[in-house]
Amino acid sequence: MTTPQSPTRLQERREQIVRDHFADEIRQDFDAVLSTFPHPHYELIANGNVFDGDDEVRRYYSQSRQAFPDQRSEIIHLRHTDDAVIVEFWLLGTHRGTLNGLPATGNAFRCRMIALFLFDGETLTCERIYFDSLTLMQQLLAGLPAEMQAQALRGMLSPKGDPMPATA
Repeated sequence: MTTPQSPTRLQERREQIVRDHFADEIRQDFDAVLSTFPHPHYELIANGNVFDGDDEVRRYYSQSRQAFPDQRSEIIHLRHTDDAVIVEFWLLGTHRGTLNGLPATGNAFRCRMIALFLFDGETLTCERIYFDSLTLMQQLLAGLPAEMQAQALRGMLSPKGDPMPATA
């Protein structure tokens, strides 16, 4: 087992940016979240959605918080690489609004995720999120009639670029 080294000033700065980003998302202070990037760029790997620029990322936040108004995260662990901070976290929320054509189910979810916060020096350039969409959908669809489950699957499998992206 290796002994952890003390973080560098650059790692400390990056980690503070990431922690502020998470805290601002939980408070739904999206102006503050977006200020952590000079050019906001989100990639949701599980569904292939990419949101590039202020307007697209704001649309993502608006749509995801309409579906999950209480969406929040709990950081499990942070790790540093040469050009990134890797964050393992729980994403939690309650399905209270439409998601990919699926009406609100009222079901809560808790899904373990990984986010790569990519940096150029101290500048955040991208948030790339990996998650298991099946874990999320199983929790959202639990106890629902088969017709609603089929509707959700159709929404999940719809072509990229459709108006209602899955959340993360």
